[in-house]
Amino acid sequence: MSQSISFASDNNSGAHPRIMEALARANAGHCVAYGADPWTKEARARFRRLFGDAAEAFFVFGGTGANVCGLSTLCRPWHGVVCAESAHINVDECGAPEHVGGFKLLTVPADQGKIAPEGVARRLHGFGFEHHSQPKVVSITQATELGAVYTPQEIRAIAEQAHAHGLYLHLDGARLSNAAEALDRSLRELTTDCGVDVLSFGGTKNGLMFGEAVVFLRPGLADEFKYLRKQNMQLASKMRFIAAQFSELLRDGLWLDNARQANAMARLLAHRVKGLPKVEVQGSVDTNAVFVRLPRAAAERLKQRYFFYTWDEEAPLYRWMTSFDTTAQDVEDFAQALEQALAAA
Repeated sequence: MSQSISFASDNNSGAHPRIMEALARANAGHCVAYGADPWTKEARARFRRLFGDAAEAFFVFGGTGANVCGLSTLCRPWHGVVCAESAHINVDECGAPEHVGGFKLLTVPADQGKIAPEGVARRLHGFGFEHHSQPKVVSITQATELGAVYTPQEIRAIAEQAHAHGLYLHLDGARLSNAAEALDRSLRELTTDCGVDVLSFGGTKNGLMFGEAVVFLRPGLADEFKYLRKQNMQLASKMRFIAAQFSELLRDGLWLDNARQANAMARLLAHRVKGLPKVEVQGSVDTNAVFVRLPRAAAERLKQRYFFYTWDEEAPLYRWMTSFDTTAQDVEDFAQALEQALAAA
């Protein structure tokens, strides 16, 4: 079976060798199921060390489950969640937040996927009016679907606005590790210290085989989450296998090393292809995503050797993603294949 490098998604990479070793260690013998095991206890403690003493982490199977469960904790069915039009919860979760969570998504335009307080303000109306969904949460994505990052100041401004109107701030952190590396800030500085109430913390895109975490940062919010997680079919019986991965990822900065490699390879890729005829890198490359415009014929030729996504058919705009295991040689091989495709097209 082919195992060629893909530039389509950081979901396409395998698991980091240390994660595989952690899984093997967790596989020895029997232990109590459903999270009453030493691996889960240790992993939750590591989250508290990184996010603050009040942090309560719960493990789930995937990113959509993490987002839906986290948001459902904050919302009743008549509530609304303000988010970017391009947000993953709006575009790429097949309606799960609204279907499973039961709340309404209130979208706003967003430059590079980043919403601003002015955009949020457009949705802060109708309070107490029974004919309208009631705004209850603002959800931001760090890093955004377009690879941009929120600074701590930007997150804090949105948090203060949300809290002033009685709303919570949720952060979809599927690539929070990449954003932290790009901004040279700690995980706490980008979340707890900025007023984030609940977040999803990504593992699968950063070296794990499977598993994500829902992390509550405001005391009291997690009190009944265990029931909601079970009801939403996200309670893993053999939870030690998710927890063991997170414990290893957070143990000595592996999460940051993986993000640093992925981000560095994206910057290298952007630098390598800039200047090639008819190739336009769009925006700044802050994390591990590179968005480019190039002739459609060249892109189709390149896709015969490498799998990647067309992000906008009309532009056309393409997305290239790097991962923790992408190497400089992988980038060079890809760039050379692009040069050949451009010449042939």
